[in-house]
Amino acid sequence: MIPIFKFQKQKKHFLALLIVCLSALSAFGKNPESAYIFSYTSGKSFDGLHFAWSTDKISWHPIGPEFSYIHSDFGAWGSEKRMVDPVLFLGADGFWHCVWSLNEKDGNFAHASSKDLLYWGRQSYPVVMNNKNCLTPEVTFNKEKEEYTISWLSKDQTETKAWYTTTKDFKKFSETKSLPVSEYKSSRATVLISGKSETGSINKVAWNVVEGLIKTQQLAAYKSQLWAETTKTDNERFASLKPVEAKFTVDASKSKKISNSLIGIFFEDINYGADGGLYAELVQNRDFEYILADTKGRDKTWNSTKAWSLKGDGSNYVIDSINPIHPNNKHYAKLTVKDSKTALVNEGFDGIAVKAGEKYDFSVFARAVEGKAGKLIIRLAGKNGEVYGEASIPTIGKDWKKYNTTITAKTTEANTSLEIVPQMIGTLDLDMISLFPQKTFKGRKNGLRADLAQPLADLKPKFMRFPGGCVAHGDGLENIYRWKNTIGPLETRKPMSNLWRYHQTVGLGYFEYFQFCEDIGAAPLPVIAAGVPCQNSSTGGAGQQCGIPMAEMADYVQDILDLVEYANGDVTTKWGKKRAEAGHPKPFNLKYIGIGNEDLITDIFEERFTMIFKALKEKHPEITVIGTVGPNFEGTDYQEGWDIATKLSVPMVDEHYYQSPGWFIYNQDYYDSYDGSKPKVYLGEYASHLPGRPNNIETALSEALYLTSVERNGDVVSMASYAPLLAKDKHTQWNPNLIYFNNTEVRPTVGYEVQKLYGQNSGDQYIPSETKLSNNQENVKNRIAISVVRDTKTNDLIVKLVNMLPVAVNTSIDLKNGSLENKEAIKSVLKGDPSDKNAKATVSTASLSELTNTELPAYSFTVYRIKAKTK
Repeated sequence: MIPIFKFQKQKKHFLALLIVCLSALSAFGKNPESAYIFSYTSGKSFDGLHFAWSTDKISWHPIGPEFSYIHSDFGAWGSEKRMVDPVLFLGADGFWHCVWSLNEKDGNFAHASSKDLLYWGRQSYPVVMNNKNCLTPEVTFNKEKEEYTISWLSKDQTETKAWYTTTKDFKKFSETKSLPVSEYKSSRATVLISGKSETGSINKVAWNVVEGLIKTQQLAAYKSQLWAETTKTDNERFASLKPVEAKFTVDASKSKKISNSLIGIFFEDINYGADGGLYAELVQNRDFEYILADTKGRDKTWNSTKAWSLKGDGSNYVIDSINPIHPNNKHYAKLTVKDSKTALVNEGFDGIAVKAGEKYDFSVFARAVEGKAGKLIIRLAGKNGEVYGEASIPTIGKDWKKYNTTITAKTTEANTSLEIVPQMIGTLDLDMISLFPQKTFKGRKNGLRADLAQPLADLKPKFMRFPGGCVAHGDGLENIYRWKNTIGPLETRKPMSNLWRYHQTVGLGYFEYFQFCEDIGAAPLPVIAAGVPCQNSSTGGAGQQCGIPMAEMADYVQDILDLVEYANGDVTTKWGKKRAEAGHPKPFNLKYIGIGNEDLITDIFEERFTMIFKALKEKHPEITVIGTVGPNFEGTDYQEGWDIATKLSVPMVDEHYYQSPGWFIYNQDYYDSYDGSKPKVYLGEYASHLPGRPNNIETALSEALYLTSVERNGDVVSMASYAPLLAKDKHTQWNPNLIYFNNTEVRPTVGYEVQKLYGQNSGDQYIPSETKLSNNQENVKNRIAISVVRDTKTNDLIVKLVNMLPVAVNTSIDLKNGSLENKEAIKSVLKGDPSDKNAKATVSTASLSELTNTELPAYSFTVYRIKAKTK
């Protein structure tokens, strides 16, 4: 199995540090055979289990201090993730067990176990109380019955009661029963640590247990120090550094095959990435389906009238739901029109931007309920009544019907509104009001914003993951993303709340995702929830404790099997026919399906994931299933996820990590030790994060540096995608992102430049190289990297070189056995000050001889593409 802690090349530095740090322990002259450990926590958000040690139970030495060895993963993001009143004990099975309270409201306690107090297994949160809390749990063991008794207190405003349950394995629990409060006994002790009174558990252990705790904390501290290195301190770190001489010997005879799908993109509807973003619809809340719950009640104006207003004296409108167009879109606007100046106005997403001479398709479902029917005038209007474009719709009938017209913009304006002006007196119902530019990407109806989609196509992605990570498994069971709700006519699709606290019309649905993948030559990679919602859910049972009931899982699994039929099935099949009816009789050639996203690996998760995986493997062995191993590069979910994937022979796992530039610098051998016989890796989400979360030369170059190692291990890592992809100005919930935009402007970042250089210069054959430097300091060596690949389709040779030092690197490259006939290369260089957020790659031609003596500028990424000589 892949080790949790990767000691990296800086191991010798760590060992030296340990010798110094552990010298304090030799004050005893000889280490004691045993000592006491005290386990405790503050109970604050994100705080975990701490340890202190003592030889006499009087003088306590904190480890860290307050380094956390395990955190509670119950509850939503933010303040809910707490560990309260933990109790630690050595079980009859030889494992350490920790039980704790979660908060002051839920009727669950938490449990986790560990063999060594360092690596902790899966957490579980058994529900033992309904509508009551579970506080200060205690555990005792009955040797005769070989069972544990967990007791706790439950308090409300008027009284305190005690309760208990029993278990043999911490998986199955007996019925909760009451306990006289007088029989509830606390095992906790209160001690003084660094002048502060703490309450927790005391256990006697062998001295090597204490040593293990200390070494683990010191290793973590050393890594944190190393990974915290930034370019802000490079002047001090490299004060005496001279330009470095680097010689690279590249031997083409030792090449190996690597993935031909390494660089792709990941789209998630975060930061208004879909509605108001990539999806070209210009009308906000077109279906009047916004609800307050979309924003978790934070925006009191967020309801069915959001983005809409009414002009006209005496006229009014209400939101109705009697006899709607479709049950999935039950709300619509009912206008009572008193005069010919009445207008229903939509403000769009921060306004509606239009371009002079371009055409915009308007559509609406309408019915005239009372009064004499008349036509509708449709306008693009300015704030002062300017009319920038106008069209009309003929007389509206008595029944729901879709009406269409086209408006040509007279001028270019960044902030117009859409006005619907009824030419009638009476009552009119309107729904599914839409305005689309005709110039969508590839001219697709219900398509994508062309100026935003094109930069994605320019990345030359080999695949696209969609519809999101957290969005896919949703906030609670009812919010799990169901692909069937996103296909078919727009009025029949079922809109939903977005986990990122806004709204999804699902106008950009599975058909559109598949179509876009085809348009840009990217393999589709849909991600499906593993039968559990997001572990950070704030709705319905704190995440994965509310997994889809097993009685309903067969239907859920069938939905996933139906997705394969929708994508790949013949037009004679049920779901293949629906794809054809949408305008695409040819299959979409689906090869991959991701199951789960950053999930908390629990028994609840494993049972459902296993059921889904086995069904897909049996029915569709041609589909590569991609599992999940949590949200980090190490830890319980990572280890447990890998264990499940290995046990089931899952073809590939999805790894995620957002780390500092220092982490990427010092972990370039991360994949070097992976077992090639185990599941392959999809690095589904990664990005370099600095304080303040900029996307600049420093973050971009650290990603470029790390990607050289990903290419080197391209026989293990099959795919990789940066995240997140898109962010709209004024609506950004997460930074950094690859592309920022507003209604009129698209701003690719420096990180985008790196992704483009890799995407446009990818290969399927890796050629190893030997590096010799004039300076072999670890922090120098780790900031210089080379990757050489060949694209066997074109036979082009591609050399990527990264210099993250504040001085130039003078390089010579010996292309041994290269067999290069073309003497010219295309050279791309990305460079700048580390804080530069606007740097762009420059492209030029270079002679092949330049590679024998070239300079890599300080803080730069250079790519040479040596094209094969054409006959």
